[in-house]
Amino acid sequence: MAQPGKHQESEFAPSGQTLGRPSDQSQLDFELDFFGGILERNPDYVDVLRLQGNNLTLKGRFAEGLQIDKRLIQLRPADALAHYNLACSYSLLKKPDLALRTLRRAIELGYRDFRYMKDDRDLDSIRHDPRFRQLLREFGQ
Repeated sequence: MAQPGKHQESEFAPSGQTLGRPSDQSQLDFELDFFGGILERNPDYVDVLRLQGNNLTLKGRFAEGLQIDKRLIQLRPADALAHYNLACSYSLLKKPDLALRTLRRAIELGYRDFRYMKDDRDLDSIRHDPRFRQLLREFGQ
């Protein structure tokens, strides 16, 4: 099963690496503060927005993650991954109609990691919806 959190591709903080942090602060909290500071100075930094959205989701702050994902869609309207992550946020917030519509848009824009999609726990709230299964069938999965 997929790890909780959004699917991401970024050159920032490569997999397996962590940023230094004070010992009394969790890595996730440190990254939320660190990336939040970067976004205060550069609110349109797409890679950092992706990481911050993922971290907010991991922290269970889904409504804040949704706002980040909406911002990414504004900055990158044709970005399939941004639409996929927005669909995940809607699913986590139990908004199945918006989640499915946005997931369809992600696929139409070229999102093709169907294996990840089938196991992504962020999509658990729509996984058993017949529209989810229909969407997969429609795109040959």
